[in-house]
Amino acid sequence: TIRPVRRSYYDPSSAPGKGVVWEWENDSGTWTPYDMDVGITIQRAYEKQHPWVDLSAIGFCYVIDFATMGQINRQTQRKRRVRRRLDMVYPLVTPALSSAGASGSPPGVGSGKASRPGLGTLNRSHLQRLAIAQSRVLIASGVPTVPVKNLTGSSPVNPALAGITGILMSAAGLPVCLTRPPKLVLHPPPVSKSEIQSIPGISHSCRKTTKKQAKKGKTPEEVLKKYLQKVRHPPDEDCTICMERLSAPSGYKGPQPAVKPDLVGKLVKCSHVFHLHCLVAMYNNGNKDGSLQCPTCKTIYGVKTGTQPPGKMEYHIIPHALPGHADCKTIRIIYNIPPGVQGPEHPNPGKSFTARGFPRHCYLPDSEKGRKVLKLLLVAWDRRLIFAIGTSSTTGESDTVIWNEIHHKTEFGSNLTGHGYPDINYLDNVLAELAAQGITEESLAQEKD
Repeated sequence: TIRPVRRSYYDPSSAPGKGVVWEWENDSGTWTPYDMDVGITIQRAYEKQHPWVDLSAIGFCYVIDFATMGQINRQTQRKRRVRRRLDMVYPLVTPALSSAGASGSPPGVGSGKASRPGLGTLNRSHLQRLAIAQSRVLIASGVPTVPVKNLTGSSPVNPALAGITGILMSAAGLPVCLTRPPKLVLHPPPVSKSEIQSIPGISHSCRKTTKKQAKKGKTPEEVLKKYLQKVRHPPDEDCTICMERLSAPSGYKGPQPAVKPDLVGKLVKCSHVFHLHCLVAMYNNGNKDGSLQCPTCKTIYGVKTGTQPPGKMEYHIIPHALPGHADCKTIRIIYNIPPGVQGPEHPNPGKSFTARGFPRHCYLPDSEKGRKVLKLLLVAWDRRLIFAIGTSSTTGESDTVIWNEIHHKTEFGSNLTGHGYPDINYLDNVLAELAAQGITEESLAQEKD
């Protein structure tokens, strides 16, 4: 496969120009750098002393809170730590080192352009020091490594020569560090059919979904009536949907619902107040499944369902242990969704969608909590909440099947990508993500009913 590449230069006043890099803490407790454009946006807000920055304007549903140095997911409210580092090397090759006793102007003076030095201006010790410094920065930032053999001893490939290799690759825009990479282990050792076991307490070993039509027979007004109390004297605040004052008529300009624009209602669980006009419009623009989610605090009313396309979910036990869970076997989940045509509930009805990377293999420890997570994932699957159709944050491809805010572990024997084990917080985190979709232990009883 041939793909285009490009080289980017950044202004010296920008985050990369100053050697600033912003990172977020992944599930394994290590740090992952933000994309360069995201880091620049965060740094710009930080320098202006803003208390926070909303990344939705550049396509990400996160808020960065500088007071707590945290990243908040706007949909699930999940929080991660962020940090600001000042040791990033940019440009990748430092300015030329002048020889002893030499004098002259800094590089680029007189021509009006910054210039990169020729390798001939760097002596052997400078090359080695520069390569080592570059490698340390890249290792710390989590950049995938390139193995270089024979770095120790009296081998012909000595550290200085290896350093030159690193500088040449860096000058070409290729990240490199002189170390051996850890091994990525995506899948377990081969397992025969006779070794695969069903999961105690869970019937069957396969679950299929088909397209479920939204519930019919009730108007949006009838649905909302179950979750609302009318407010005769609206508080002196804004409706967070239309951003008009609650004491004034709704500012919604789309198709007009059959509700007076000046009526105001309060949600019974969370007590947040909105124009009824706005809530009906929001419901009509959603899945129209009889449920409602508060746009302020994400409290769910009714049973939330999604738009996951048809597919199959398999689950069973394999006789291998996950890193960090040596005392139990492993639950393997296999998701398989074929490509197809989008339905009326999807972003582009009638248009085909792709399904990359299927079947997808995921792993849970076969522990009490691991089985609890599996049971709740089965509820999420039945409610069509595990996948959706949208734009991939990894490849940028649109109209494709993507994960839907419930994280899965797809790396069996390592955790280089942040999607593997060991991860002591994963089961608690995924339980919180399921709860954000309205799936808790109470849901298991509802499904039985």
